[in-house]
Amino acid sequence: MKEYLKSRLVTCICVSLFFLSGGSLKAQSPKAYALFDNEGKEVSYRQMMDRLAGCDVVFFGENHNCPIAHWMELNVARTLYERHGDKLVIGEEMMEADNQLILDEYMSRLISYDRFEAEARLWDNYSTDYYPVVFFAKEHKIPFVATNVPRRYANAVKNDGLACLDALSDEAKRYLPPLPVPFDYDEEKSNEAFGMMQLMGGKTHGDSRKLAEAQAIKDATMAWFISKNLKHKFLHINGSYHSDNRGGIIPYLLRYRPGTTVGVITTVRQESVDKLDEENRGRADFYICVPEDMTTTY
Repeated sequence: MKEYLKSRLVTCICVSLFFLSGGSLKAQSPKAYALFDNEGKEVSYRQMMDRLAGCDVVFFGENHNCPIAHWMELNVARTLYERHGDKLVIGEEMMEADNQLILDEYMSRLISYDRFEAEARLWDNYSTDYYPVVFFAKEHKIPFVATNVPRRYANAVKNDGLACLDALSDEAKRYLPPLPVPFDYDEEKSNEAFGMMQLMGGKTHGDSRKLAEAQAIKDATMAWFISKNLKHKFLHINGSYHSDNRGGIIPYLLRYRPGTTVGVITTVRQESVDKLDEENRGRADFYICVPEDMTTTY
């Protein structure tokens, strides 16, 4: 019953957003969002998906508290499933690799939602923002991959650097990419990334190099588990700073699985969504442009 009520709530939210985005017969103003390609040309949802559907991996870069992004994630998952069926795999940053067994048991209906929620270290906004895509995958038997590094190891790297991972047991290293993780420190790029993280509510206190190394182990781990589970098509949901400018996860993925074709969506907030601001260009293949005054989920 709990899952049914949540699925009904998701449906109501989607219907409401449909009308907000101009889905009625009468023109709606203001617009809830607009879609643009990498040249700044406004495109339709179908045009975007026609191009993304041919990619091996679609990275959906979100603002973690943006309701439009979360609604669009569900729609992208639905469309890719309609086009690819059982060839599709979904994964996300919001679940950690050592919880894959718990996730699999939940998706296979071997454990209850309550036990899954209690044991899987879900993000605080899971029930409102990430539940819909997981529920959709569960209902359609779409494989779902917990791609992120266990947070205790990311925290260890933040404190002691990447070298600390060498001391972990073989069992622990099952949840990591091959060591050592390649890493080149670029202070300017790191500062830009941490600035983006702060805008999205992330915590960036500490030594800047070690913070960058902690981000690197996250990116490399996500790339590793995408590469291990990619059979035909993969949709990956992550914070936009993990895939913007084809950085973050993507160079590691191409190292682990050369030749993989990639499509990138990012989410941006602007004062106006009538056109893509110049400062946002070059970050992705497609942009979900949301008004600055759009409500947030937290």
